[in-house]
Amino acid sequence: MPSINPARVLADLNRLRDFGRFKTGVHRPSLSAEHNAACHWFAGRMAEAGLETNIDGIGNVYGVAPGAARRLLTGSHLESQNQAGWLDGPLGVVYGLEAARVINRDPAFAGRAVDVAVWFDEEGHFGNFLGSRSFVDGLADADIDAGVDRTDGRPLRDALGRAGLAGKPRRRVTPAEYIGYLEAHIEQGDWLEAHGLKLGIVTSIVGIWQFRITFAGTQNHAGTTRMAIRRDAGLSCAELCCAIARRFPQVAAERTVWTTGRITLDPGAPSIIPGRAEMLLQVRDADLAVLQRMEGELASLVAASNRAGPCHATLESLRKSYPAVMDATFQAALEAASEAAAPGVHTRMPSGAGHDAQILSKVMPAGMLFVPSIGGISHHWTENTADDDIVTGAQAFATACAALLS
Repeated sequence: MPSINPARVLADLNRLRDFGRFKTGVHRPSLSAEHNAACHWFAGRMAEAGLETNIDGIGNVYGVAPGAARRLLTGSHLESQNQAGWLDGPLGVVYGLEAARVINRDPAFAGRAVDVAVWFDEEGHFGNFLGSRSFVDGLADADIDAGVDRTDGRPLRDALGRAGLAGKPRRRVTPAEYIGYLEAHIEQGDWLEAHGLKLGIVTSIVGIWQFRITFAGTQNHAGTTRMAIRRDAGLSCAELCCAIARRFPQVAAERTVWTTGRITLDPGAPSIIPGRAEMLLQVRDADLAVLQRMEGELASLVAASNRAGPCHATLESLRKSYPAVMDATFQAALEAASEAAAPGVHTRMPSGAGHDAQILSKVMPAGMLFVPSIGGISHHWTENTADDDIVTGAQAFATACAALLS
C-alpha cells in the first residue's frame, strides 16, 4: 500500500484555494486570469514531481511520466462555477498528483506510472466538457468557434488567444495508451454524510438533458389590458412549471431529478405584460430509458399547454450528455482500497453530477471515488469537506491506483 503525505495533500489544496479566493470558496471561471494562474502553478507542481508537463491548445494541462510502458490516467479540473466551492475539481487533480508522487518513484513500480490531467471547462463556461471531449474525440474547430462564455459573452477563440494558447496543438488519446482513467471528487450531495460513510465507489454517472421552452404571448400595458384578452407569456410559463411538478413524479425513477434553473420574462418590467417567456429545464438520470421517457412527457406537457392556450410554447433540446457505467474492475479496486482505508464505512453509489470520467469512459475503462461533502453543499462558496475525510480519500485513491497498475 503506498503511503501518501497528508500534509502535502492539504497544502496543495489550500494553495489552489488562493487563486480566485471568494469568501471560503473560489471564483475561478474558465480562462480567467485566476484559472490560468492556477493551471500554471499546478503544472509547476507536476514538474516538481518528475512529470513532463504541457498545456495544449484547448487548455488541458498534462503531466506525463517519462519512460513508463504501463500507465494509469487520473484527473479532474481546476476552474470553478461562479463564486463557488474550493474542492469541486481540485480534489481530483491533487489526489492524482499525490498518487503519482508516491507510485512513480517507487522501484516496485518500475515501468508503470500515474499520469495526471487537468481538463478544461468541465464546469461548462464555454461549452460541454470541452477539454475531455477534445482529448477523446478530437474536438471540431466548429465547436471551438461556437464557444462563448455564458457569463460575459467572450468568444472562446479570444479567451484562448489571451491565454497564449492560440495555434497550439490539441492532444488526443491514442488506443491502448492507458489502462484506464481514475477520478476522485467530492460527492456534492449528502448521501455519504447522512449515512455515516467515508467513501463512495461510483457505479454510474448520470446523463444530463437540458431543454429550453419559450412562450410567445402579446406584450401590452399592465393597467389597461383586460384580463379576458391577455396573452401573458409569464403566466403560461408558470402554469407549465406547475404541470411539470405534478406530472414528473408520476413517471420518474427513484433517483431522477429535474430543475428549472432559469426563468426570464421579456421585457421584465412591472407595468408590462410579458410578451415572451423562457425557461431552462434540466433532467438527470443514470438510465437512458428514463431520460427518454421524461423527454416524452415534457413534449406532451408542452403540447397540452399549446392546446389550452393562449400562448404558444416551443420546446428545444439544448444539450444531451449520456449516462456512463463505471468499469467493474475499477469499482472492485476502489472498493478494496476503501475497505483498507475506511473499513466498513464505504458504499457503491451512482453519481448525480456529470464528470469528465463519463467522457473518458467512451475510450477506456474508468472509475470514480467520492468523499463526503459537508451538508451536501456544492456549487456554492460554503462547499467543504473535513480534512480527515480528504486524507482518507487520498489514501484510498493512491491505493487503488497502485492496485490497478500491479
